[in-house]
Amino acid sequence: MATRWTHHDDSGFIPYAITTGLDYEAMTEQRKGYENFVYQNGVYDLGTKGDMRRNERNLMWNLDPYIQTHWQLTSALGLDAGARYSSVWFDSNDRYVVGKNGDDSGEASYHKWLPAAALKYAMTPQWNVYLSAGRGFETPTINELSYRPDGQSGLNFALQPATNTTVEAGSKWQVGTGMASLSVFNTDTKNEIVVAASDNGRTSYQNAGKTRRRGVELGWDQQFAPAWRAKLAWTLLDATYRENAGDAIQSGNRIPGIARNSAYASFGWVPEEGWYAGAEVRYMSDIQVNDANSEQAPAYTVTALNTGYKYVLDNWTVDLYTRVDNLFDKRYVGSVIVNESNGRYYEPAPGRNYGVGLSVSYQFDSL
Repeated sequence: MATRWTHHDDSGFIPYAITTGLDYEAMTEQRKGYENFVYQNGVYDLGTKGDMRRNERNLMWNLDPYIQTHWQLTSALGLDAGARYSSVWFDSNDRYVVGKNGDDSGEASYHKWLPAAALKYAMTPQWNVYLSAGRGFETPTINELSYRPDGQSGLNFALQPATNTTVEAGSKWQVGTGMASLSVFNTDTKNEIVVAASDNGRTSYQNAGKTRRRGVELGWDQQFAPAWRAKLAWTLLDATYRENAGDAIQSGNRIPGIARNSAYASFGWVPEEGWYAGAEVRYMSDIQVNDANSEQAPAYTVTALNTGYKYVLDNWTVDLYTRVDNLFDKRYVGSVIVNESNGRYYEPAPGRNYGVGLSVSYQFDSL
């Protein structure tokens, strides 16, 4: 649920706009857990739903008032500034209190001011540069609170929110009928939330101290007459721990689960109506799978093709499409389980696969 109020004033010495509002979200969860076996007549039947070992009601909600302002300082220079006060509450009601299994109910709340500001300067009508800075706030999710790293019952209320500060500078410019962008950024985080261990399907989390993410992003989106279109995107991301935490996390190690290089390219015929077709290539560099950086998932490149027919009638659009992913049936690691305690880090990606779809949409006339 959200509400907001906006005011514009262009009559004064400095034109400005102010938006203030309130965001509210809530989520409830009924979580139950069972033994993954049945013991009968001295024999374990593994992989079978057994006795209940967990029954709880979890509730999480947040309330965020905010204000955003825009100031047109000159015809070329604009300033955006704002702040948000983020409050998150978590409440757990333990309904499995049996024998020696005590009441693990509990609650936690997190609060933080989050300011942000950005300057944008138009060098020419087709080219602008910008500088921005802001603070971020990442609270634990219900899943991240669900299991404690020490293996004891109850929720992981020792897990603290991660806070970060980001500074970004970049430029965007129009190139004929296309758009190009370049940005560099640095994010320093305290109390980074990372995987502590993953064992038998249970993943627990911990705070890892300080981390740093810095990188470069480059994008290009070009339209060629009459309906050819090309896209390129490349990201270089250096994500590392900045201090030691425990035995495995050492300062300078890469954060597992994050690729250092990723790239995407596509080229196709994309008219507003009629037949369309295209090809795309996606690259991902190697990914560390544990905090010690002792193993990694190898890099991969995959290709996809798509085609379809789009029919437009008045406000209706009908799109019948098909695509082939992993065109060359490449075997690669599609995802990883970070810090899996038995070394089973790797999850295979699908081989060559096909998809067919139909979408129907209606565009309402503006008031």
